Parts: sequence; structure tokens; C-alpha cells
Amino acid sequence: MKINILYSTVLLALFLVLNIFNARSQDPTFTQFYSNPVYLNPALAGSSGCPRIALNYRNEWPGLSGNYVTYSAAFDTYGRSVNGGLGFIATHDQQGQGTIQTSMVGGVYSYHLKVDRKFSIMLGVRAAYFQKYLDWSKLTFGDMIDPRRGFIYQTGDVVRGGQRGFFDASAGAVGFGKNYYFGIAAHHLNRPDESLILGDSRLPIRLTGHVGAVIDVGRRGMFSKKMSIMPNIIYQYQNGFQELNIGTYVKYNAITAGVWYRNRDAFIITLGIATDKLKIGYSYDLTVSKLGNGITNGSHEVSLGINLKCRKPRQIRNISCPSF
Repeated sequence: MKINILYSTVLLALFLVLNIFNARSQDPTFTQFYSNPVYLNPALAGSSGCPRIALNYRNEWPGLSGNYVTYSAAFDTYGRSVNGGLGFIATHDQQGQGTIQTSMVGGVYSYHLKVDRKFSIMLGVRAAYFQKYLDWSKLTFGDMIDPRRGFIYQTGDVVRGGQRGFFDASAGAVGFGKNYYFGIAAHHLNRPDESLILGDSRLPIRLTGHVGAVIDVGRRGMFSKKMSIMPNIIYQYQNGFQELNIGTYVKYNAITAGVWYRNRDAFIITLGIATDKLKIGYSYDLTVSKLGNGITNGSHEVSLGINLKCRKPRQIRNISCPSF
């Protein structure tokens, strides 16, 4: 039994090391895609017309000792003088109980253009600075194991790790009409070197495509509620890794419920409440991959959005994106 535990621990450590050596890293993924629109696509900055704050927390696979914990905070608003949106975003990601940590701060600008009376486009860019850190002391290797007493030896491997900072550039575009929207974004366009050991490790470009619609199924009146269905598709590609998310939201007055499927990975349930000033959301990812939900315990995500009061500029055309 002890030997099995030791081998499992070594395999987990080897998995983390190989991720670093082979540069097959993927960016953190949030399940509540539209609760942090600036993270999804920089072109969405300023799309609400008023200042807003987005806070996100995600705990992925808490049943594993090598889980992933990600935090994000963003602010964006519309600037009449620049004819578009301005924003700021900061994220922090921890892998394997802090073995690998990545922090990012960035500024965002989005240019808004009305093409005609029914269609608008937004073109956005993001300039960011990343700081990546590897704690080599938290890794374990085969030469540290005694078959009976476990990890009692010091590794003979050369200590590496430390930290590295680099600049990163992203861009995106969004087109939308009254009841539909679509967009594309490309992150890490300059493919910065994120290596924490020997050699180069270029961060792969991440491509995101998203499309959705709003279908009204209820009437709005003085004493009636309004219900709408919002089908969505989000596709992401990075370094050979593909992720397809297909889902829909049902919105009834202030309450939104959503169901998603991420290909060969998870079923997702989302529930949120959105008012004019505040929105709160929770989602749970049920793991359906070979890892199994009993091992990973799924993933939990919480979001908080704050809409600051302002007089919305007349030139702003609302985009019908979901709140979560």
C-alpha cells in the first residue's frame, strides 16, 4: 500500500515536471466565461457602457493534492474621449499547491464602431506582464525514496526553478447585433519565452472563438416577467489542445441558470443572480474524463460582479452577452 502511494506521488511530480519541460501548458480556464468578459476577449472592454468590476475564483480538482487554484480581478469602462473601452485585469494561478505560480497584470483597450443601424464591431488589444515562479523544493524524484521509509533522501538532481517575467500581447474582435454576437481572440501573439529551466519554452498562442444568441420566449410588461434562452458555443485551441464548450442559459428576470458540456472533460451547471448593481454566480464542473469525479471532486467557481453607477453614453449599443 505504501509503495503504491509512493509511486502515485512520484507520477504526480513527474507530470508537473514534464509540463514544464515540454512547454505544453494551457492557460487557466474559467467556466463562467462571460462573468469576466475582458479575460475571454479584450474586445469586450467597455461593452456595458458603465464602469464594472469582475472578481473570479476557481478551484479545479480539489480532490487532488496537485489541484489548480485561480484568482482574477478586472475593471473596465467606456471612455467617450477614446471612443471605446478601457480596462485592467490581474490574475494569479497556483498549480500543485503552489509548486508553479503565475501572475499577470494587463491593460486593455477596445475600439467601438457602429457599422450600421443594426450591427456593431469592437476591436481590442491587451498588453500584459507575466511573472512565473517554480518552487523546485516542492518537487519529488525517484532517488529520494526509500522502499520502506518513503521520502527520506535528498535528490541528486541539480536545483533549478526560480522566477521569470515576460511581456505578452493579445488581440480580439467582436461583432454583434440586437440578439446575437460572435467573436475571436488570440492570446500570446508574441509567443514569449516562459522557461524556468534550461532552453527556450515559448508560450503557445491561444485562439478563442465564441458565438451566441438571445431568444426571447416571454413578454415584457408592467406586471410580467421576461424569459430568454441564450445558446452559446465557445471553442479554444492552444498547442494542439482543443476545448469545445457547448451550452445554454435560461434567464428569468434576475435569475440565470446554465448547463454546459466541455468535450470529454466535464458537465457544467451554473446558477447566478444579476441585478442592475450586483451579480453573483456559482458553477460546478462534474468531471467525466478518465480521471473521474470521485477522484477530482470536480471544480468549483464563484464570481462577483459590481456595476458602478453612471449615465450610459448615448452612442453605446448594448451587446446581449450572458451575465455568466
